Amino acid sequence: MCRIIRLYYLIPICLITTLSYGQGLNFPADEWGISFGNSTRFSGIRFNFIDKNIEDIKGINFTVWYDKEFGDHSGTFKGIGIGVPMAAGTKYRYGFSVGIFGVGAGEDLTGFNIGGLAVGSGQNVSGLNIGGLVVGSGKNVTGINIGGLAVGSGESLKGINAGGLAVGSGGDISGINFGGLAVGAGSDIRGISLSILVVGSGESITGISFAGLVVGAGESVKGINVGGLAVGSGESLTGINLSALAVGSPQVTGLSAALAVGGEFVTGLNIAPAYMRIEGENGVMKGMSISAFNHIKGSQQGLTIGIFNYTFRINGLQIGLLNYVKENRKGLRMLPLFNTRFN
Repeated sequence: MCRIIRLYYLIPICLITTLSYGQGLNFPADEWGISFGNSTRFSGIRFNFIDKNIEDIKGINFTVWYDKEFGDHSGTFKGIGIGVPMAAGTKYRYGFSVGIFGVGAGEDLTGFNIGGLAVGSGQNVSGLNIGGLVVGSGKNVTGINIGGLAVGSGESLKGINAGGLAVGSGGDISGINFGGLAVGAGSDIRGISLSILVVGSGESITGISFAGLVVGAGESVKGINVGGLAVGSGESLTGINLSALAVGSPQVTGLSAALAVGGEFVTGLNIAPAYMRIEGENGVMKGMSISAFNHIKGSQQGLTIGIFNYTFRINGLQIGLLNYVKENRKGLRMLPLFNTRFN
């Protein structure tokens, strides 16, 4: 009986000793079976407090915390990782991992990962990832990613992404994206993007975009775009662009509908109940515009219908209460009902 009691005391002492020296108590073999401690190369069921300086672990791995020295996050884990509360400590992690607080990898995280607070890696995250607050990576995020607050990446974001507050990337975003308040990218957005407030990119947006306030890009917007207040871009709008307040870009092509529509080169059908404007003497309107005030400071090539239609030059027709063509000779510049070009 005394020997059994002594054995009970001896087991935790051995475990503490092995943990202190960064080794493992393994049986029935050094590299497979069941392990207690920081075995750096092992296959089977493994229990450890902090994973550090790992080489290769396969199987079912239980960990508690992560090493603060990120240089000690090395090697590869493949299998089922359970963190109480953190599943982290290796450079590469593949398979299924769940952590009460979070799941992480020094470089790449691949598979099905659930973190009570966060799922993330230093470089790439791919697969199905669910973070209570955040899913993020330093480089790329690919797959199905759900963050209670946000999903983000330093470079690209691809797949189906949903963030309670925001979905964002320093590079490109492609796929289906829902950001509670915003979807934003430093470069391009491609696919379907939905947000209560804003969908925006530093370069281009292509696809279907809906935002409660604004859809906008630094360069071009193409596809079907709906902004509660505005749809706009720094260079061009192409496709169907709808907004309660304004649609505008230097070049607008397609169907545009808003209280006000404006640009320098506007082609297609424009429905602007309040105001349609073409900027600059070199500006051109081609197609059809319906507005209370069609204000074309350049050339009209097509049809305008409104209360007051104004253009510098015309190769088309104005229909409205008052119609003004500046290039016409005196007496024919301002006409009721209609106006056109009179040589």
